[in-house]
Amino acid sequence: MLGATLLEIDGDGSPVVFVHGLGGTSNSFTAMLPAFGGFRCIRPDLPGSGRSPRVGLQLSIGLFAEVIEAVIRSVGGAPAHLVAHSLGTLVAQHVAVNAPACVRSLTLFGPIFEPGDAARDRLRERARMVRQHGLLGVADAAASGGLSSSSKSANPLAGPFLRESHMRQDPEGFAQTCEALANAQAADLRRLRCPTLLVTGDEDAVAPPEATRALAEKIRGARVKILSHCGHWTPIELPKDCARLASDHARAHAADE
Repeated sequence: MLGATLLEIDGDGSPVVFVHGLGGTSNSFTAMLPAFGGFRCIRPDLPGSGRSPRVGLQLSIGLFAEVIEAVIRSVGGAPAHLVAHSLGTLVAQHVAVNAPACVRSLTLFGPIFEPGDAARDRLRERARMVRQHGLLGVADAAASGGLSSSSKSANPLAGPFLRESHMRQDPEGFAQTCEALANAQAADLRRLRCPTLLVTGDEDAVAPPEATRALAEKIRGARVKILSHCGHWTPIELPKDCARLASDHARAHAADE
């Protein structure tokens, strides 16, 4: 399972593992890397996403969490700082709860808890549409609806980047990842003990500020940062701000490593 997972590794030092979201890849975090000097940055493509093949098993949040834990133990050398986006934030929460010795800190962009019933239905419908019609419609929707109006004007490459990121996915892998999220259950956040930073955009419709603050209340000591004029794709819309927040959080909790 780990052997089939594509990994990109940059730098030397304490490990930081980046976990992308639905429709993302290791490249979702590429623009953030310059801020992580002195760290070993490990960026996997989750099974069925990007350049990682499906693994012959039904994709699930639990499977993704097992892969990330294996990456930390086998490649990173536990414990690692986890930096995640969207679906990846739910994966990271499960890793931090189930394998606390593996995780030094969490930085969660566009964080989610678990989908509500309406969101589960939309994800299953998205999987059905992708199987029938391919990824073009999903790619267009991500590029037009996932970004803030400011990002579209100030960062004109963000939309084409998102569109290409989605269009390059394996359709069946993307559909199964939609279903994995539709079937997801929340992690038991009462057991989460590592330092946690939650970051979202003020125009994020997937992880709106009020939902992010409610999620923070479930995590002991969690901090919240709201980015202005930003939608759901925080690491792509405001990569410098996200890089600074994530690297500062990791460095603040690296003293006892």
